[in-house]
Amino acid sequence: MEFTTIFIQYFFIGILFTSPILVTISLFIILLGHFVGKIEGWSHINALYYSFITATTVGYGDFPPRHKRSKMLAIVIAFCGLLLTGIVVAIALHALDKAFEDSDRITKVMTKYGIPHVESEIKDK
Repeated sequence: MEFTTIFIQYFFIGILFTSPILVTISLFIILLGHFVGKIEGWSHINALYYSFITATTVGYGDFPPRHKRSKMLAIVIAFCGLLLTGIVVAIALHALDKAFEDSDRITKVMTKYGIPHVESEIKDK
């Protein structure tokens, strides 16, 4: 359980530090989706839905763009979504690496001082 707690702490610290970048990319995706919605004549909620479905590369196809400009913007939206996803995955991997390091250090200290540890109790059984 301590590993999970450490991971979550590092993950949210990473999200906090990169939040200006994440928010900027998200707002850019929303803005581009709004432009596509105007070109295609969609409602605001449908344009927002389309922009994030395209950004996550899910692409259900229920709102396909019909105009050339919309299709070009869809490519930019998808690229921004990949960038956003890549940053979040990088933060998660970094948090995982740091959590493994910290968890290993804590285990060594607890073993050194003879403090019972959950993982060592499981290994004994």
